Amino acid sequence: MQFKDIGVLAAVIMIVAMLVIPLPPWLLSFLIIINITLGLIVLLTAMNMQEALQFSIFPSLLLLLTLFRLGLNVSTTRAILTKGDAGGVVDTFGSFVTGGNVIVGLVVFVILIIIQFIVITKGAERVSEVAARFTLDAMPGKQMSIDADLNAGMISEVEARTRREKVSNEADFYGAMDGATKFVKGDAIAGIIIVIINLLVGIIIGIVQMGLPFAEAATKFSLLTVGDGIVSQIPALLISTATGIVVTRAASEGNLGSDITKQLLGQPKLLYIAAATILLLGLATPINDLLTIPIAAALAIGAYFMSQRTKESPEELKEIEEETETEELKSPDNVIGLLNIDPIEFEFGYGLIPLVDAMQGGDLLDRVVMIRRQLAIELGLVIPVVRIRDNIQLQPNEYRIKIKGSEMAKGELLLDHYLAMSPGGDDSIQGIETIEPSFGLPAKWITEDVKEDAEIQGYTVVDPPSVVSTHLTEVIRANAADLIGRQETQQLVEHVRETYPILVDELTPTPLSIGEIQKVLAKLLREHVSIRNLAMIFETLADYSKYTSDVDVLTEYVRQSLARQITGQYAAAGQTLKVLTVSGKVEKLIADHIQQTEQGNYLTIDPSQSQEIVETIAGEVERVSLMDQSPVILCSPAIRMYLRQLTERYFPQIPVLSYNELEASIEVQSIGVVDC
Repeated sequence: MQFKDIGVLAAVIMIVAMLVIPLPPWLLSFLIIINITLGLIVLLTAMNMQEALQFSIFPSLLLLLTLFRLGLNVSTTRAILTKGDAGGVVDTFGSFVTGGNVIVGLVVFVILIIIQFIVITKGAERVSEVAARFTLDAMPGKQMSIDADLNAGMISEVEARTRREKVSNEADFYGAMDGATKFVKGDAIAGIIIVIINLLVGIIIGIVQMGLPFAEAATKFSLLTVGDGIVSQIPALLISTATGIVVTRAASEGNLGSDITKQLLGQPKLLYIAAATILLLGLATPINDLLTIPIAAALAIGAYFMSQRTKESPEELKEIEEETETEELKSPDNVIGLLNIDPIEFEFGYGLIPLVDAMQGGDLLDRVVMIRRQLAIELGLVIPVVRIRDNIQLQPNEYRIKIKGSEMAKGELLLDHYLAMSPGGDDSIQGIETIEPSFGLPAKWITEDVKEDAEIQGYTVVDPPSVVSTHLTEVIRANAADLIGRQETQQLVEHVRETYPILVDELTPTPLSIGEIQKVLAKLLREHVSIRNLAMIFETLADYSKYTSDVDVLTEYVRQSLARQITGQYAAAGQTLKVLTVSGKVEKLIADHIQQTEQGNYLTIDPSQSQEIVETIAGEVERVSLMDQSPVILCSPAIRMYLRQLTERYFPQIPVLSYNELEASIEVQSIGVVDC
């Protein structure tokens, strides 16, 4: 333990000892001065803090100081009642401060009690209750605001975590302050009771035990009691004032002194009015002009200098801003920051600002939050923050979506229109011809007055925010494999480690590194296989990584272990899975042209033969699409990944499954054959 820690523990132990061990008068005097000093330090600290959390230890400190003050009261009471002497400080406050007049001392003490108990303590208690309630009520809104700023790219993950922690600490602080103000209230009540006990019991002891006359006993113990009461109420008053300052600090940018001078004296015109009022008060009333004229002159002079400073401040601020910008441009960190690339960016022209601006009814930020949650559940991947920004280089109604700095999609919106997609057949609705950006379907931008007619005719009508959020969702889903890197994989591994530590320890760092696990997960995502069931994926990798380190082969084993998930992805329970099967001739052709090397296995089929297979698949896919069927290619496990490599460039959306990736209970129907 450090010396300061031992010092705090020793101070707490000393406070407890004061309650039971008699202290000599000189030590009592020393501790009373320490008590006043601590109260003054606490008050000055409260006045100079900029926000309440800068003095977060105050509730606990308030308890310790209250206990220290009560311990002193007990010690001084013991000294007064046993020896009739509580030290020089108590005697000084009892005789010098009160002028030796017991009545004056009692009046001063009662006034201090009224100020502390009724005015300051009562008000601070009420403010702390309201602040605690309002802070707790505002927590959900503050958390949502932080999430919105994070999704909009306005803040980083680290800053969001810091702001969330601050919100939580504020709630804890004001909740603690609500209870801590009861210490101050109880301390004031205890002070009153102790004074009454000292006064009455002291007179009785002076007469009965010390043999003093009533007048002498009353005078002696009254002065000691009043001195003890005042000397204890002064630090109590300082602490109460500090409590009131702490709980009333809100919406502040500086300490109490700077805020008072800035806000109270920040309008020179009002000071001129105050100066004129004071001057008239002296001239129109019998009040001595020598009192009012200097005050009015001081106010007028201060208002003049403040008005001159206000005129110069905008120019000074502009110069400071220019100097700051120049220094930032010279800073190496400014150049390094330009190298950062956001994983996902959404840029838009100035005409689409209402989509994002909540003041204009825009809800895109909330939609992005829902998109990230939806894709996290669907893909098992934590989607990075979407950086949303306007770009004056784009057309007013244009937007584009970037993945890791590369433009992946773009579109155009008409905010005062609706996008209507025809069900086919009659196309009589009037509108602006366009293409639906997410799926490339023919559509029209229609106005509000024809929206109802379009819906009656069976059109699918969506508003612009839904169009752009759907487009963003599809782009992220299609490029999910590019969003998972080693860092993201490490986070997923740590997430699994919380529940399955033994499994993770068996899998990584040996036999598989984070990079190899990342490649497996990326291959699954590239074929639209969710990686949410990480426990099963890691179990499979742990089992088969003992026999092979080929990422492609390991991916195939993982796909087979996810057979139930993959089957359910393309056919619901009780439904028949309709597939395009691969002929034995094509399977043999592919199997015969698999080249095995030290770097892995590759398909080395002749270009003319591969082109023939692709054309055959294209014809079958077109035929099946006319039947309103979603094509799925089914082949043997030995060639599945090679056939996928062959078709991925031409048919990225068509799944290629193997027999081992289907549940035994699923019914399969062949609706075409891939042959050559």
